[in-house]
Amino acid sequence: MKYKFRKKYLIGITVAFLVTLLNFLYFLKTRWFYSILIISLVIASIQFWIDFFNELKRQKEIEQKFLEFIRALVSTVRSGLPIPQSIVSIADEDYGALNSHVKKLKNQLEIGIPLHNALITFSEDTGNSIIKRSVSIVIEAEKSGGDIEDVLESVVESVVSVKKMKEERKAEAYSQIVQGYIVFFVFIAIMLVLQLKLFPQLTKMSGSFGSALGGLGVGLMGGVSGEGGALNLDRIFLGLVLIQGFFAGIMIGKFSEGDLKQGLFHSIILMTLSTLVIVTVKGGI
Repeated sequence: MKYKFRKKYLIGITVAFLVTLLNFLYFLKTRWFYSILIISLVIASIQFWIDFFNELKRQKEIEQKFLEFIRALVSTVRSGLPIPQSIVSIADEDYGALNSHVKKLKNQLEIGIPLHNALITFSEDTGNSIIKRSVSIVIEAEKSGGDIEDVLESVVESVVSVKKMKEERKAEAYSQIVQGYIVFFVFIAIMLVLQLKLFPQLTKMSGSFGSALGGLGVGLMGGVSGEGGALNLDRIFLGLVLIQGFFAGIMIGKFSEGDLKQGLFHSIILMTLSTLVIVTVKGGI
């Protein structure tokens, strides 16, 4: 899938800029500053993600309609018509999201563009990997002089098998996706408990212990601090959470869809939500 910057994205970017400006003016020294800053980043990118999901939905519809198109083509070819005439004769049917591409394919064939070139353009315009593979098989079969009916039927079976495997993998991975999200947020909860409850108590205890030793002439070297001391555990824990969120999202997307782009989307969700939860609960980074 290819993406281009669209003018409508400027609306979200403008709103995000205004929210960020108000955030600096009125919430700079409050506990809500970082939370609002993260929300403004979400606003800036929300239209892109809407288009991303709309494109995924469109691609799924294209795959489904491509099956209908190939089945209709098989029936027409069996009647004795060559592939170009068969495509022209079935191009006026309703193929949903594939309509514009089929119409373009028909127009190219009618003005005399070779079938191979027209099919390649058709597959490239759809931007769908399954259609690209199927079209390449059809082109190679026609070049080699094979039985085109059998080839088209095998293409249909191949597309159906791929779609079936995707659906089965997604269904089987659903519980793993839910489990992955639950485990990740449990991890965040544990980190927050450590930061807000356990380590402050340990710091007080070490401070009292250090004072007692200081009275005996014994000094403690170094220390742990969440406020800019020798070691800032708050930022270390935030870094750990972000790393965990990134790789957990990649794994979730790979298991469920077999696609790293989907994994990146899950990574962004986990990283954004975890940062928002942490800075809201703690009131800062």
